[in-house]
Parts: sequence; C-alpha cells; structure tokens
Amino acid sequence: MSTHEQGGEDMLGGGRDGATTGAVESSDEMRAASLDLPPEELHSLARAFYDLTLDYISSPSALPVFPDTSAARLAEIFNLPLPAEGCELESLERDCREVIRHSRQNGHPRMFGYIASPSAPAGALASLLAAALNVNVTSWRSAPAATAVERTTVRWLAELIGFAGAGVNETCGGLLTSGGSMANLDALFVAHRAHSREAAHGVAQDASRGGTRDTSRGVAHDPSREGLWNAGAPATVYASDQIHLSIPKAADILGIGREHVRVVPSDERFRMDMRALRERIEADKAAGLRPFCVAASAGTVSTGAVDPLREVARVARERNLWFHVDGAYGALAASVEGKRALFDGLTEADSVSLDPHKWLYAPLDCGCLLFREPESARAAFAETEEGYIKVFERQEDEAFAFWDYGVELSRPFRALKVWAMLRYYGARRIAASIAEDCALADYLAGLVSAAEDFELLAPVALGICCFRYVTARARRELEEARDEEERERAGERLDELNARVMQRVQRGGVAYVSNATLRGRFALRGSITNFRTTRRDLRVTLDEVRRAAREVEKE
Repeated sequence: MSTHEQGGEDMLGGGRDGATTGAVESSDEMRAASLDLPPEELHSLARAFYDLTLDYISSPSALPVFPDTSAARLAEIFNLPLPAEGCELESLERDCREVIRHSRQNGHPRMFGYIASPSAPAGALASLLAAALNVNVTSWRSAPAATAVERTTVRWLAELIGFAGAGVNETCGGLLTSGGSMANLDALFVAHRAHSREAAHGVAQDASRGGTRDTSRGVAHDPSREGLWNAGAPATVYASDQIHLSIPKAADILGIGREHVRVVPSDERFRMDMRALRERIEADKAAGLRPFCVAASAGTVSTGAVDPLREVARVARERNLWFHVDGAYGALAASVEGKRALFDGLTEADSVSLDPHKWLYAPLDCGCLLFREPESARAAFAETEEGYIKVFERQEDEAFAFWDYGVELSRPFRALKVWAMLRYYGARRIAASIAEDCALADYLAGLVSAAEDFELLAPVALGICCFRYVTARARRELEEARDEEERERAGERLDELNARVMQRVQRGGVAYVSNATLRGRFALRGSITNFRTTRRDLRVTLDEVRRAAREVEKE
C-alpha cells in the first residue's frame, strides 16, 4: 500500500467514536494527512506522467483521430464511485492511458476540424512547471515573476502580429485570457464603458452651455452603478454576418442585447461589405440608436476571411466608434510576410483579440487581448481597492494588477507556456510554421479545384479550405434545374449527402473535418493549424471523403 493510502476512512471522517479527523496525530514535523510524497514515490509518480506525456508527443499518429468509442463505454470506464482510498500508481496510469485512447487526437496530422492545434512540446512541458508553481496571477504583489513574464509575453505577441513595435503603439498593453470569447467580452465591455464616459462628458458639456440634453449622445449616468436601464437609446455594435458567435454572446451578457449587434452583409469573399456598414450605421443613427463599436474579423471562423481593416478603421474614426478586431483565429498569421498585407489597418484598432492556443500551437487555454491604450481598460475595470485586494505598493510596476484590465480575478500562469515557446523556438520558426499551414491550405484548394468530384466553396485567405463532395448526378441536377425551386431541392440533397459524409469521415478515425454553412449551403471545412500536417495527409483526407461518400451513396 502506498503512503497516501494509509489512514483510509479515518482521514475522510469515518473514524472510531464519530471522530472527524484522522487517527494519526500530527507532529511539528509532519501533518498526518499531508499530500506530500516520499522522494521515491514522488519520482515514480512523476516518471509515470512524464512517460505518458512523452509517449503521446512522440507518436501523434499512433491512435485514430477520433476514437472508436461511445458514451456508454466511457461511462463503464470513468463513471466510478468516489474513491475513499487512494489507488496504486499502476491503476492510475492504466486509466490515464484510457483517457488518451478515448480522446479526439488534436495532435494528429489529419485533425482538420474546428480550429484545433497540437500542443507544441515546449509549451506542453512548460505547462507542467506552471501547474506545479500554481501561482494566482492577479497582480505583481501576488505573483511577481509570473506578472513580469505575462506582461513581456503580451508585448511579444503585439510585436509578433505588428500591432506594436518601434514607433507603433508603443504604449499598448493587455492580458492573457481563457480564449477569444473572454477576450471579446472584455473588449466589448471596455468599448461600451468608453462610449458611456464620452456620452456623459458630452451631456455635461451641453448642460454647461445651457443647452438641452442631446439624447443621441447618451444620458449622463454611471452604468457600472446603475446598470443600463437608464442609458437612453440602445447602444449598437456592428459586425459582419461571418462574425464569431462570441460577439453576440458578449452583447447578451453585457445587457446590450443580441438584436443590437447589427449584422452587416459580407461580400463575395466573405469580408464585411463597407458600403453596407456605412448605410447601417447612418440608418441606426437616424433612428435614434447609439452606435459605439465596430467588430471586424481578422480571420473568420468559417472561411478565414479577413475584413478590410484599413477601411473599417476609417469608418470607425469618422464616426467616433471603438474599433475592435477579433483575430482569435487569424491575427497570428500577420507574422507571415506573405500574409501581412491582409492585415493592413490592424495597428489602428483600439483592441485586438488573438488566441495563442490556436495558431501559436500553445496548450489550452490561452487567449490574449491587446489594447492600443491600456488606460481605457483600466478606466472600465479598476476597482476602489477596498478590502483584501487593496494594493499597498507604490512603485508603478509593483502596483500593477491584472484585475484592473479584465474580468478575471483568479488567473492561472498562462504566460509561461507561450513565453517558453517563443524563447525556445523563436518568432521566425513559429511564423514559418504558420506560413506552411497557409501554403497547405492553398494546396488543398488546388486539389479540390482540379477534381471532378469536389467543388471549392470559398476562396482561401489563410489556413481554412471549404469545399463539398459533388456526385456527377448532383452536378447535372444543379446545371439542369429549370427554376430556383428545383435548384434549391438539388442543393438540399447535396447538403444532406455532405453532412452524412462528414459524420462518416469523423467516426472513421483516419481524418477529421468539420463543417460550415456558406450562403445557406453545407460545406466540408478543413482548418490547418498543425505543424505536423503534410501534403500526403491532405491527399489521404480527400480519399477518405471519397470512400465515405461511396458508402453513403450505397445506403
């Protein structure tokens, strides 16, 4: 029996005479219920998890991309009673291997679903150290080294995508988040608070001049204390019909309301239509609404399209709107020389979200939010510093607190893995890997375009390729349709076929693609954010789609 098994029920409160503490009395040297381990046992435990991790990283293709499993099978393995006593290491190790075996393998070179990247070895191993340190990165006083590392990492990320550098946004700052959803929530909150302050300032100026209240500029009130019920006309945010779901979700959470996320049509390349944006803003202003933010995409989740950021920035400045860029997926591609032109105008953004756990290949979770002027975030989030969070340090860097710039108070040491990766691999090598992903997406698009049984459904901008399988019969039905109704029915049959093909491919375990809906049509979607993927993997994947399609057609 291992040391941590000793004591059994007594340690859990089931001892003799109704005692609620363990039977072993503690001493000045060691607590009876300490979770520390003797050196030999600690070494064995560490070696077991090290071997599991190393085996997995070393052989990413050894398992199917998606496991041959079911909810019932997983319940048999993992839905166990609460263990009153500890198990032997061999039992724990065996069950951990079951976790690996029954997982979807994001590290597999043919994992093309959603936006899921493998965990780069340097980041994965650095995460182990971060977990052992277990620092709560709230502020410098609570985590001095971790705070310094995170602030440096945020600056490096800003420089990597060209958002900051010599003579460009030199005062920018930000913080790491759980991902793009939290970064976008923080950004919209800061944008709304900045708009409220400006509106209140405008009302105060009107009053000082003896004028009447200008309700189009807002009502002089404090939304952080009073909420939005007395905020006057509804505030509106603008985004394309390709925007990520986290933007309307953030509007819902913040009380702005989903219907006040004004959806702007996209053009033939799935980028925000600038004429439509201007018209929507002017129409809303004429109707008495209060536009406050434009949220552009730097890599949409469906196709990877990048909105015309320079033009969006111009509209935002002309109308005094906050300019946010959701770059959770694509912003890191701005580090690639051949893609940099797509991101022209990024430096004009008031805030930018990006996800190192997507295209920097960092382990989950790690998002990032950058502010051109961090003081705008501090003005929105800063607390009165009452009670136990009060900071007594006076030196500026030592008085720094992340809670002044975002929602979270408790925060893990997310930065160590990204910092370690940038130190170990260097920015050039990581950017080169992203460039290779983009080149592979172009290669996949070429294969699709050259094949008679596939159809490319969207231009490739970054690392996403959307296509569909088309039978000769389906192609003929679409071409010979006598009216729109016939064409629609043929399209629906093709959508159903591709949906069934996708499910067959996913469960087959050879490759994994996900889906997108483009102009109402079902698309197979391959997202390449994987430093292990090769051209051969793409050819194998298309062959797997063909195999699945033949099986579905026979049913």
